[in-house]
Amino acid sequence: MVENIVLLGYKYRALSTQKNLRFSWGLAFNQFYREGLSLVKKKGEKPRHEVTRRQLSRWQQQKRRQRIIFTSGILVIAAVLVLVGAGLYTTQYRPLHQTVIRVNDTEFDMNYYIKMLKYYGQGMPIQNMYGLADELVRAIQQNELIRQGALKLGISVSNDAIDEELKSRDPPLSKDYGDLVRAQLLMIKLHDEYFEQLVPIFAEQRHLMAMLLESESQATEVRARLEDGEDFAELAGELSLDGLSKSRNGDLDWQPKDILTIRLGTSILEEYAFSTEVGVLSQPIYDDAKAKNIGYWLVRVLGRDEETDEAQVHAMLLGSEEATQEVRDRLDAGEGFATLAKELSQLAGVEKNEGDLGWLSPGMVSSAFDEVVFDTELKLGTLSEPIRDETVITRGGYWLVKVIGIDDKRRVEDADRDLLKAKALNDWVSALWDNPKNVIESYLDAEKKAWAIDKVSGS
Repeated sequence: MVENIVLLGYKYRALSTQKNLRFSWGLAFNQFYREGLSLVKKKGEKPRHEVTRRQLSRWQQQKRRQRIIFTSGILVIAAVLVLVGAGLYTTQYRPLHQTVIRVNDTEFDMNYYIKMLKYYGQGMPIQNMYGLADELVRAIQQNELIRQGALKLGISVSNDAIDEELKSRDPPLSKDYGDLVRAQLLMIKLHDEYFEQLVPIFAEQRHLMAMLLESESQATEVRARLEDGEDFAELAGELSLDGLSKSRNGDLDWQPKDILTIRLGTSILEEYAFSTEVGVLSQPIYDDAKAKNIGYWLVRVLGRDEETDEAQVHAMLLGSEEATQEVRDRLDAGEGFATLAKELSQLAGVEKNEGDLGWLSPGMVSSAFDEVVFDTELKLGTLSEPIRDETVITRGGYWLVKVIGIDDKRRVEDADRDLLKAKALNDWVSALWDNPKNVIESYLDAEKKAWAIDKVSGS
């Protein structure tokens, strides 16, 4: 500070001399003293730095560059988020919310289908879910058809009833499965209320005896025995190939129309029973659709492998011993095995394999089959005798029927009424499917079903 004051003193003295001014030393001292104090006060303040135009331009360029980099970063992040979001939307959100099933004005999306698939497929091996995936489409459509159809009949189920039923399940179900429960409750309500009024309490009925036999020749023989006085019940219990008539020793009791068809799975018996007189024993009545638990094999072994215990086999499955013997005679006469197999064999797949079963191991068919095929006494290329097998199912047989009572207005048993109501309900549902006014569509292809199964299995 002292040096600064001294310099100021020289400054003022020089100034006085140059301008020839007459300042007293006191005035000069006061002035440089005041300026010295001012300088002391300002000591420590940063001197102002004047920014040049070039520096300003460079600074502005740097700021602009920073803004560009920052904006670009934001845009890149936004783009990534958009791409990720678009990917999730395309692969997850949109497929889940696409309509996959439609019933008239009601649509069901993939998310709904997956929830139903998860419910019906719980505990099911993944390979079995592919078959379920097809069946589920029809189940969803049918449940909705029932809801819409019942509504037209003035029948519905309240939300409170649905919630109560959901809670009563073990374990309780979420509201996601409300449609499932609604359809079940509607079916019960339709059965117990609507169709209860349509099924009569009294109806025309027939009391009849019946038995099913495998061939016309057998039925003719048994009919002759009955004509000679043998007991119908005893013979039916011994020979009938229909489970119901066999278990009841031929006595089918009183039956209203439709009940016989429901119980026996064929209308042949009912048609005869309601068109004949009391006490008349029928001639053999052929029924080509009736299933029975018996069949006859006709086999030819073409080769054996002792190491693997396999046999190469041609085979046919026929409905009666009589039919088997007829085929055997035709083969002996020169007709081709493949041709006759395609025409007469009841074995599944015969249309493609023409009776050639390839190489078989013991246990692949039945014990009766194995006893002949793997018996080395049967020479290769030799046609077997008819092989009786009571473990297989074949179609066709001959009925013997006798009506022993007629009542034009007999009270229908409760169990029979339940069957008639169930049939009426089933016919009503079938009519919903057949109604051309109902628009029933599915947009689920094999790829979408596989995607849904993958979502269920991965959840």
